[in-house]
Amino acid sequence: MNGKKPPKKRLAGTFTARMMAANVVTTLALCSGMTAIRFAIEGRYQLAVVFILAAGVLDAMDGAIARLLRSTSRFGAELDSLSDVVAFGVAPAFLLYNWGLADLGRNGWVVTLAYGVAVALRLARYNATLENKDDPYKPLGFFTGVPAPAGALLVLLPMLLDFAFESALFQRSFILIGYVALIAGLVVSRVPTFSLKQLRIKREAMVPSLFFIALFVASVTVYRWGALAVVSLVYLGSVPFAYLIYRKLKRQQDS
Repeated sequence: MNGKKPPKKRLAGTFTARMMAANVVTTLALCSGMTAIRFAIEGRYQLAVVFILAAGVLDAMDGAIARLLRSTSRFGAELDSLSDVVAFGVAPAFLLYNWGLADLGRNGWVVTLAYGVAVALRLARYNATLENKDDPYKPLGFFTGVPAPAGALLVLLPMLLDFAFESALFQRSFILIGYVALIAGLVVSRVPTFSLKQLRIKREAMVPSLFFIALFVASVTVYRWGALAVVSLVYLGSVPFAYLIYRKLKRQQDS
C-alpha cells in the first residue's frame, strides 16, 4: 500500500464537467445566433449584430476550451459546425434580408440564399476534409477561403458603416447585392486567407502587441461600429495579400 487512491472510473454513458464545458459554450453561441434572428424580426438591428458578434467570441472560446481541457470529440465538432451555420450563415443572411435586401425583390433573396448556402457548403467541405493530410494551405498557416465567423463580420460591413455614420447609404441599395455576393464567393472559395491560429509574436513585440490590443478594445468601447468596420475593412484588404504571401511561401517550400 503506497497510500495513493486509485483513479476514479467514469461510469459508462456519463460525461464529466470537463467534457461538457466546450459543448456548453458552443450551445451558447448557437443560442446567441438564434437570438440575433429574433431581434432582426423585431427590427432591433444593432442588437442583432451584437449577438452575432457575441456568437463569434463564443465560437473562438469553445475551441480553445476543448483543446485546453483535452475534451475534443466528434460530437463537439459536429455541434460546432451546426452552430456556425446558424450563427454565421442563417442569422447574418436573415438580418441583412430584413434590413436592406427584402426591398430589392428577387435579386435580394437570391444573394441572401447564396450567402447562407455558401457558409453551409464551406463547413460541409471542412468537415469532409478534416482528416485530409494533403491540405496545401494548413501547413503554411492559412485557411481555405474566408472562415464562417470572419465571413459574418465581412457581410455585415455595410450595416456597420451605416451604424457608424448614422446613414442609410447601403440600405436598400443594389451595391448591397453585389457586396453580399462577393462575400459569399469568398466564403466558399479556395482562396488562401490568414489564420490567427498560426500567429506567432516575437518576445520583443509582446508589449507593443498588448498595447495595440488595449487600444483596439478602447476604440470599440468608444466608437463601436466604426472600430468594427475598420477591422472588417482591414481583413477584407488582407485577402489578396494572403494569396501573394502564400504563393511566395509555396515557392520557397518547393525550391
